[in-house]
Amino acid sequence: MAFPDRLRLPMTFRPERLRADLEALAAVDWTAHFVRQNYEGNWSALPLRSPAGETHPIRMINPDPAATHFVDTALLDATPYFRSVIETFACPVRVARLMRLTPGSVIKEHSDPDLDAEAGVARIHVPITTNPDVEFKVNGAPVAMAPGETWYLRLSDPHTVANRGQTDRIHLVIDMEVDAWLKDVMRQAQAMVTA
Repeated sequence: MAFPDRLRLPMTFRPERLRADLEALAAVDWTAHFVRQNYEGNWSALPLRSPAGETHPIRMINPDPAATHFVDTALLDATPYFRSVIETFACPVRVARLMRLTPGSVIKEHSDPDLDAEAGVARIHVPITTNPDVEFKVNGAPVAMAPGETWYLRLSDPHTVANRGQTDRIHLVIDMEVDAWLKDVMRQAQAMVTA
């Protein structure tokens, strides 16, 4: 079964609790995204779950498609609500991280060929902070995501993000294996759209 390029999943998380966990990490240094040619400005991440054995910050935020074992990082111990959000997904979770795009920054249009539910890996976004001037487009069409919502985006398709607002856009981003449980959740979401 083919899924659309965007689906709002039938789960919502509490924005104030997401923000409280984010504030618990206020003193932690963010790591600049490693693919510099894909963005202008400041696009950075904090690893909450990463490939096992990785200690270099860039490799900890890199969703290496060849990795097979993943572990929680120390940052997840300090953020119990983020942990509970991740544990909501009853499928194998590969990596999880916070991704921040600061005001005036742009992620240029690109595609991530390994991020496609039909290919076996889904990327899920849970917005934590955003503003009305953030524009996230997949296949040229905007996706409006509010704090606490849960979205599947097929990022093997062309996508771009611009933060033209005055505040950071920060999402909890989770890569997971597509198993029978996740397919069922995505089918439920698809049925809600077409009902």
